[in-house]
Amino acid sequence: MTQAIHFFSASFFKILCIPFFIVVCSCTNNTKINKDHLVFRYNEHKNIGSLDPAFSKDLADIWATHQLFNGLVQMDHQLNVKPCIAKNWTITDSATTYTFTLRNDVYFHKHHFFNSDSTRRVNASDFEYSFSRLQDKNVASPGSWVLNKVKAYTALNDSIFQVKLKQPFPAFLGLLTMKYCSVVPKEIVTHFGNDFRSNPIGTGPFKFKRWEENLKLVFRKNNHYFETDSLGQNLPYLEAIAITFLPDKQSEFLQFAQGNIDFVSGLDGSYKDEILTSQGKLKSHYAKDVKMIRGPYLNTEYLAFYMETDVKSIQALKLRKAINVGFDRTKMMTYLRNGIGIPANGGFIPKGLPGFDPSIGFTYQPELAKQLVSEFINETGIKNPEITLTTTSNYLSFCEFIQRELQKTGLLVNVDVIPPSSLKDAKANGQVDFFRASWIADYPDAENYLSLYYSKNFAPFGPNYTHFKNEVFDKMYEASYLETQPEARAQLYTKMDSLIMEAAPIVPLFYDEVVRFTQKNITGLGINPNNLLELKSVKKTKN
Repeated sequence: MTQAIHFFSASFFKILCIPFFIVVCSCTNNTKINKDHLVFRYNEHKNIGSLDPAFSKDLADIWATHQLFNGLVQMDHQLNVKPCIAKNWTITDSATTYTFTLRNDVYFHKHHFFNSDSTRRVNASDFEYSFSRLQDKNVASPGSWVLNKVKAYTALNDSIFQVKLKQPFPAFLGLLTMKYCSVVPKEIVTHFGNDFRSNPIGTGPFKFKRWEENLKLVFRKNNHYFETDSLGQNLPYLEAIAITFLPDKQSEFLQFAQGNIDFVSGLDGSYKDEILTSQGKLKSHYAKDVKMIRGPYLNTEYLAFYMETDVKSIQALKLRKAINVGFDRTKMMTYLRNGIGIPANGGFIPKGLPGFDPSIGFTYQPELAKQLVSEFINETGIKNPEITLTTTSNYLSFCEFIQRELQKTGLLVNVDVIPPSSLKDAKANGQVDFFRASWIADYPDAENYLSLYYSKNFAPFGPNYTHFKNEVFDKMYEASYLETQPEARAQLYTKMDSLIMEAAPIVPLFYDEVVRFTQKNITGLGINPNNLLELKSVKKTKN
């Protein structure tokens, strides 16, 4: 594939590549067998913060801890909640009591601090401890919010774990799939304390081997993992996972092009035009050696208005709608994202979640946009309407595209670029009138998206950054907690999303997509809307 990396400068060829070979000794003789082809390699752009699942906040941390830990339940690629350590469960008491029955064949990774045989079986009291630790203020886990709706939890015996909610919450099982809710062994955590972050012991398909921070992280196969494939074969298939920490995506792509790593995730401007056509297809010189997989990602990119501002233009519904219909989202995605991403002509709920409706939003209508701006001018007497859009440098190209398009309607858009941390604080405290934002699902339920428009969630004490308020919406939102039928709940979500779009406190830009490029010898690496890296079913063959 060397012909495919001509666009890099010579300096990139000097990047350190750390080969990783796994050698195992035969029991019958001393010959060494090279299992390098069973090592899955990938790169992270920044150091992983912690291997403790209670601190798995960033995607890099989640990807790593997902290989090491399990919870009661797990999510499949279609966002269905499936059994994991809990083999089944019942929901009773008007959907407020969840009773989980645990498997009896799940063991922690071996460690000499366990009393007998260097391991022990997971029981219900381990989940009681793990949940309690998540809520412990001394631990200060960023995932403590996951249990906000939990009233109590207890181990009824070794195999039965029960959770009682304060009120019905249909998305609760989805919350339990988050890595925060993984089971950890009390005796190991107690021994290591804060150093459990770099001495993790879990139940996952891989076990911790070695971590040189900012350089290399290695996991080895857990030969005693409890899950099997559809044919009854033990998982995982891989022998190991090796993670490197090259700091930029251009360097990462060079390593991928040279075959030194097995996959790259996402599409970066440094290589998007090299590997993809403007229609989002693999270019011919990559098709022989590379596979591309793509699918919906639970991330909505959007612009937002602060609805309580004193600026008259922000208060004008006609102007907000003019912005929504005044630029071509399809053209924007073609030229700025090589066709990766779905133009957001629906509501705020992204494609891939129940409740999504592609018809409730706005489409490109330039003449209508001009008409709406003209009507705004006549009604307000503001002859040269203008508005300031605040963004970060990563999204400057999108904002400048919208700026040029809206200028044709008679609306002047000024683009103000500030650091990400400044924008985060400003939007939380109502200090920007019009700003770029994105929302990646914390858990796979549309309620997570609609919570941004519930009046009791006004920022800075909640995620309602627009300060949108609608009594009908609030009543529907509260009613959704009591609706236990998935189809009926999805219909309610769609109605709520439609109310948001009628008021237009936001301008949806696009629904993101997960894009992954892998070497041709990699199979079983699926794709899912929450962009979780699932490696237990991955196979890697010799080139």
